[in-house]
Amino acid sequence: MSEVYKKAGVDIELANNIINSLKPMIHSTHIPGVISEIGHFAGLFSLSQEKVEDPVLVSGTDGVGTKLMIANLMGQHDTIGIDLVAMCVNDILTCGAKPIFFLDYLATGRLEEQKMVDIIKGITDGCKIAGCALLGGETAEMPGFYKEGEYDLSGFAVGIVARKKLITGGNIIPGDIIIGLASSGLHSNGFSLVRKVLLEEANLSLTKKIASLHRTLGEELIQPTRIYVPTILNLLKEFSIKGIAHITGGGFIDNIPRILPSNLAVHIYTDKWPVLPIFSLIQEKGQIDISEMFHTFNMGIGLVLIVAAEQKESILARLSQLKESAYLIGEVAWSTEKDQRVYIH
Repeated sequence: MSEVYKKAGVDIELANNIINSLKPMIHSTHIPGVISEIGHFAGLFSLSQEKVEDPVLVSGTDGVGTKLMIANLMGQHDTIGIDLVAMCVNDILTCGAKPIFFLDYLATGRLEEQKMVDIIKGITDGCKIAGCALLGGETAEMPGFYKEGEYDLSGFAVGIVARKKLITGGNIIPGDIIIGLASSGLHSNGFSLVRKVLLEEANLSLTKKIASLHRTLGEELIQPTRIYVPTILNLLKEFSIKGIAHITGGGFIDNIPRILPSNLAVHIYTDKWPVLPIFSLIQEKGQIDISEMFHTFNMGIGLVLIVAAEQKESILARLSQLKESAYLIGEVAWSTEKDQRVYIH
């Protein structure tokens, strides 16, 4: 039967062999709580060791969008898995949750062993940074559905937090301070526009070194999304954070209002942090208005924290100890216009 299936384009034996070869790598992510072996129909995780009072499970799912096309163009697939983990764990981190396990979904037209190994290596690297287990996943070989060499990725993260420690943004008030944590670059958002502006319209080469970037365009675009889990979990041991926003698709304009009470707005001061050269390059080549840039990209700030004004200096000092590039970038105020919640200055 498998030979017949193989002739139709699905190689079950190859898939099993690849998974078996990856078991040590996947096992290296396992943390206390994992009670199942790779290959079961479901992954099992015990919460007994977490010792969290009134625990709440927090879940999130995401992908990496058309950044996958950059990975394919460059033939580099060993960091895209970090992006996948980051996009999911950073989301659940906004609730104050500690990631405990991760699941992945990989679909492709035809399995390529080295490419799959590289992808899973990135996922396991991301899980190690986030301190969570790669508990399970699905690999789907779908001939005829994807073009040659193409694949897609989705990720699913689950974390845990005590109910009384949930971060919801509900206690944010005017006068609270906004702290921005530096991004590593584009992260995993806005790549449809990036490809259109830089690769199609400006016809820039991925292999050409760009002076302002101090590396090739490809090296800049493939930089993995930062995982903020270690920093924030350390910070939460000492401080109360009122709100956390992950700056992803929709940039500052769409993401910050998601954690604000309905009668509040934020003022962001763009001279408070260094905007990375990649964003200046995109804006220049695409002749894009600054407001649109802040509605699409993270502009050098990957995570936003909203904290009480009296805690700002202590929090910044702790972030510095944690080797985190952090900036005071704005403040919370009363909302004066119904349709505008973020003011860019």
